[in-house]
Amino acid sequence: MTPHNASGPSRWSDLDRPPLNATALRRGLLHEGGLWISVDVVQRTGSTNSDLVARAASGAADEGAVLVAEEQTAGRGRLDRRWTAPPRSGLFFSVLLRPAGVPLERWGWLPLLTGVAVATGLSRAAGVDTALKWPNDLLVTVGGEERKAGGILAERAGEDGVVVGVGLNVTLRADELPVPQAGSLALADAVSTDRDTLLRSVLRSLDTWYDRWRSADGDPVTSTLQETYAAGCATLGRQVRAELPGDRALVGEAVAIDGDGRLVIATAEGTREAVGAGDIVHLRPA
Repeated sequence: MTPHNASGPSRWSDLDRPPLNATALRRGLLHEGGLWISVDVVQRTGSTNSDLVARAASGAADEGAVLVAEEQTAGRGRLDRRWTAPPRSGLFFSVLLRPAGVPLERWGWLPLLTGVAVATGLSRAAGVDTALKWPNDLLVTVGGEERKAGGILAERAGEDGVVVGVGLNVTLRADELPVPQAGSLALADAVSTDRDTLLRSVLRSLDTWYDRWRSADGDPVTSTLQETYAAGCATLGRQVRAELPGDRALVGEAVAIDGDGRLVIATAEGTREAVGAGDIVHLRPA
């Protein structure tokens, strides 16, 4: 019999998608000297990023706050794209960071740092090779094809804060994919889709990488962030089309990630241009 209540399906209505255990998450993540100071799990919200930005603005959240939603109804990606998924089918969370002492011009590395941390955490906990598509997509391989399984969105929170949000498809099934190009950890044959385990691993990895980056004053070379991101970036070495602000497009080979976290594209005309913002399309080989 499917559990239910008068207000609709219960948290246990899909037994393949049990709810997160907030108590166990706090026990595993909150410790003296660590980055994380609070872990809140809500059943449903519009956007964890918007909620955490608002909490930071009101003084109700400080660095190390983590907000997780079992379901997001208005999750956002870059360029205000919408991100929706069935309840408890993924990890939808945001964290508040205040990188005091790191020069402002290096804060642009935070989404890339988060990508490295997520990929590292998933490799350990899910046994899935997660590649990074510049600047903020998480890719997995499904049936020999690259598929987008997640994304990262960073937003300023006041003068001294950044909220970084992550959306990741964990148990999304083929018939639930929003578009054919999407994927999930389950479809990529993850050895584990236990969201508690995955979230702990990802947040511990993020703690480690953030501490390393911050200890290096945000220097991407000293912290090894630039090197590690490049090693896991599926965009490098590919022919790409960069759709840039002002309806401009740039086609060429993605050859490097520069010291500011920008994608360097070499064109057929022999020029190189560093792209700091834009939509990147991986082009298929001719």
